[in-house]
Amino acid sequence: MAAAAVAAAGWVWRWGWGRRCPGRPGLPGPGPGPTTLLLFLLFLGPVAADITDGNSEHLKREHSLIKPYHGVGSSSTLLWDFQGSTMLTSQYVRLTPDERSKEGSIWNHLPCFLKDWEMHVHFKVHGAGKKNLHGDGIALWYTRDRLVPGPVFGSKDNFHGLAIFLDTYPNDETTERVFPYISVMVNNGSLSYDHSKDGRWTELAGCTADFRNRDHDTFLAVRYSRGRLTVMTDLEDKNEWKNCIDITGVRLPTGYYFGASAGTGDLSDNHDIISMKLFQLMVEHTPDEENIDWTKIEPSVNLLKSPKDNVDDPTGNFRSGPLTGWRVFLLLLCALLGIIVCAVVGAVVFQKRQERNKRFY
Repeated sequence: MAAAAVAAAGWVWRWGWGRRCPGRPGLPGPGPGPTTLLLFLLFLGPVAADITDGNSEHLKREHSLIKPYHGVGSSSTLLWDFQGSTMLTSQYVRLTPDERSKEGSIWNHLPCFLKDWEMHVHFKVHGAGKKNLHGDGIALWYTRDRLVPGPVFGSKDNFHGLAIFLDTYPNDETTERVFPYISVMVNNGSLSYDHSKDGRWTELAGCTADFRNRDHDTFLAVRYSRGRLTVMTDLEDKNEWKNCIDITGVRLPTGYYFGASAGTGDLSDNHDIISMKLFQLMVEHTPDEENIDWTKIEPSVNLLKSPKDNVDDPTGNFRSGPLTGWRVFLLLLCALLGIIVCAVVGAVVFQKRQERNKRFY
């Protein structure tokens, strides 16, 4: 019964009742109360699910960063390490202050061996800079290496694993994207993140997300289960998740480390992490999947087209991004021209048939 409860709760959350419980900020929970959910369970019976119901027993504290920040930078109970400009306070972990040329990061001390997981991040990006005069953003990591500084939002390039970039500044002046922008990259060490193009060539998917200088809490959720990677946001103070990225065919090994980093250049912002909560997803795997040595899996994505191919073809269709005004205009224009052409051809064909019928009479 306990397994069925977990499954059904996850099913309810997945199909549109994805509200974060007000009593436990950052945790997903079904909208109906316990009585409604119990009746739903009895009616529905066992249901397969691949997400957590947000109960505390699924929270993996050894991989979570929660106030009060015990075990951060302490040699006795070390769970998280930080470096660079990172500053620990009682209310937040500041990766960078609103100052130029700063880099900072915080990393979990223990490798994660969960096959299916969901990370909830409570964060805040804010500063004095006005429009397009701030930067650069935050990166969330699940990677083989940790505590290695570098040029990618304060961490190393050519990494092994997963990165989610919360980018606030458009380095590419020709871009049609609207910033801030969230994007995902999976790397086996062979790809380099191109800051001048905002990572466009190696991006798997992305979405526009207005998370900077908000007067309320901002959250991001990253879920990985059975090859499916999902990124969701709660930026509108509505206690509900909004889809941002959904990719299938993703392969990530176990035994990597969770972390977060940020960097500033000529422009700056405060980049704060309030909490990072990791939940274990209760998912059944086939016997063949259980027999795999998940620690030896190479990070990869099963796409019709690889990100590297997109260097030679900037119009690669594997990325999902928002339709800009120009794109919408061109689509509408093409549709209108198509309708006009069809109408003209139809009128000509109709007139020819009328003339042919007159000849027979």
